[in-house]
Amino acid sequence: MTTQALIAGLERIPDQLGYLVLSDDGVLASSGDLENDEHTAGVMMQMVRTASRFRLAGSADVPFKRLSVVLEDFVLTVTVSGQKVFVVKRQNNQHEPISA
Repeated sequence: MTTQALIAGLERIPDQLGYLVLSDDGVLASSGDLENDEHTAGVMMQMVRTASRFRLAGSADVPFKRLSVVLEDFVLTVTVSGQKVFVVKRQNNQHEPISA
């Protein structure tokens, strides 16, 4: 699969600030705020490995479909597909409820 095929849909995500495409071999593609961000890539891969260890008793399914890290200004959304890990950094547009 070409790099272009890997990133085709990532470029069209609304409010996207950057992305990483990772494998066990390292960073396959990166852009925006996450371009060449080896540190974030390593942290995200470690989080995926840790989350992958949590399995329900008797379940062979992957324990999660998507992993989100929500920070004040942005959200890192992690999706695992095949042998690839896709990390997208998006603007966090959620606001606290207004209290009277």
